[in-house]
Amino acid sequence: MDHAATLSRLEATIAERLKADPSTSYVAKLHAKGVGKIAQKVGEEAVETVIAALSGTEADLACEAADLVFHLMVLLGEKGVPFDAVLAELERREGTSGIAEKAARPKD
Repeated sequence: MDHAATLSRLEATIAERLKADPSTSYVAKLHAKGVGKIAQKVGEEAVETVIAALSGTEADLACEAADLVFHLMVLLGEKGVPFDAVLAELERREGTSGIAEKAARPKD
């Protein structure tokens, strides 16, 4: 299975549904509630993913991780950030120690 194609199709579906009628589309309903609600859903799904990792089965973790990725992609779509930008950032970091990468980030 081509997982990159799956993500690409999901991104296209989300973009389409952001413009749909909120009474017929979950994505449109989230969009209508605004970025704050979408971000909240990402947080909720992240917590559920952590709980599944700590006390659930592999299947539980896979399901919660899928929910997290889905809601993250909705948030990215809402903000106009293509998933390719996330992949490009991961590629940029490839081969760099996580410790070194974090140390190189600008300090706030």
